[in-house]
Amino acid sequence: MRGGTTQSGLDLIPPDPVDLSPVFGVVDVEVASVSPIQMLNSHVYVFVAAFLVTLLLTPLVRRLAVAGGAVDHPDAGRKTHRYPVASLGGLAVFFGVISAVAISYVGGGGGLAADYPTVPLAIVIGMVVITFTGLADDIWGWDPRLKIAGQFVAAAALAIENVGVKVAAGILGPVAVWLDPVLGSENLVFLVGTPWGSVSVDLIYWIGTALIAVFVLGGCNAANLIDGLDGLLCGVVGIVAVGLLAISLLMVPGMDPSATAPSPMAGARIVLCLALLGAVLGFLPHNFNPASIFLGDCGSLLLGYLCVVIIIMFGEQGQTHLVFAGLIVFSLPILDTALTILRRWIAGTPMSAADDKHIHHRLKRILGGVKRAVLALYGISFLFAVVGVTLAALVVRTELQVRVVYAIALVLFGFIGVIAVKSALRQRVLSAGSLAEAQQKQEPPSRPANAGSRDPGDGGEGPPPEPKASSS
Repeated sequence: MRGGTTQSGLDLIPPDPVDLSPVFGVVDVEVASVSPIQMLNSHVYVFVAAFLVTLLLTPLVRRLAVAGGAVDHPDAGRKTHRYPVASLGGLAVFFGVISAVAISYVGGGGGLAADYPTVPLAIVIGMVVITFTGLADDIWGWDPRLKIAGQFVAAAALAIENVGVKVAAGILGPVAVWLDPVLGSENLVFLVGTPWGSVSVDLIYWIGTALIAVFVLGGCNAANLIDGLDGLLCGVVGIVAVGLLAISLLMVPGMDPSATAPSPMAGARIVLCLALLGAVLGFLPHNFNPASIFLGDCGSLLLGYLCVVIIIMFGEQGQTHLVFAGLIVFSLPILDTALTILRRWIAGTPMSAADDKHIHHRLKRILGGVKRAVLALYGISFLFAVVGVTLAALVVRTELQVRVVYAIALVLFGFIGVIAVKSALRQRVLSAGSLAEAQQKQEPPSRPANAGSRDPGDGGEGPPPEPKASSS
């Protein structure tokens, strides 16, 4: 039994996901196997809607931002653009994605698109919360704690509808055979005694719920941190969206033998990937160097949120290995975030303190320009996407065991962790050396040992010099 009460007392095992599809007139039916091309053709109108709405709405958002004073001015530090640039471009991206999702609710391109449940309402609520959080920071300069609170609210909305709560089942499920005798549980479900009766606690569910919060918080801030050069975040997210779309198409019914049942999220994943891809491609012409408008926090947080939501939806049926494949596709923002966190932690600086030591800043200095740095990072992101999609395809279409994906992900993220630590320690050593050198330059020169003696012409107050002996 899932939810409700039992004879032994309360049963706090989470209920089945809330079915909101009747609200939008979508019927959850079991459908026959289809090809990825059929799914892509059926949802192409989602991509077109997101692209056109974002492309055409961005100039209007720019005018409103300028009129309202939402302009990013250059300075002598990190903001090296040559002239003031309008912010709040994320609003155009938001409306582009929302328009695409709305079309999917009413049937989109018809055919197969009408046979699959579309994007859960909890994800749409999270999009609204995340966009408002970023917008409030862009306009009023919210405290970082309020921004984190907004991200937690978006994560809670996902957990309420059980989006992503099985993300850890692929790892914890197999080890339950060994853990249950030790922990005294059954399939990692514990009975905890309380004064009001026994309470059932599903460990897999609650770990999955905690991971949702970690994913949302990490993904939003990773996207925000890498948004430091014209067109960088939009282009990287576009590449990530293509990689995640490829994995989503591999998971359509009949393609993934590891799925235990037809996936109710198959259509929702494809809708979100196409909406995300269309929106960033519609915004990129306005944002590429030289940019006429920036995403702002409302845009960067939204893009990070959408990426991680798609990734955790890969684990909807406990396919944690595909979640790792999605994280590999998203590796570039993860790498930059790991470097930033360790660098600031070792240096003892606040995590919210801005600096110009991100990967993109260093590449800009090395390569000698914004466009060169951005295109180089596009190439790196593309390589990560190829690795992630290839691993997912090998697991889905061949006999490659999922443990291989875990091993490769362990090696990759282990490399990222070690590189982050080495970079942070090197930066601390260099900073300490620079500080010591600056202090030496500021210190006055030391006085000689006979500084107290009086030179005849120095006007000092030492003792008079000894008389010289006569030569006669």
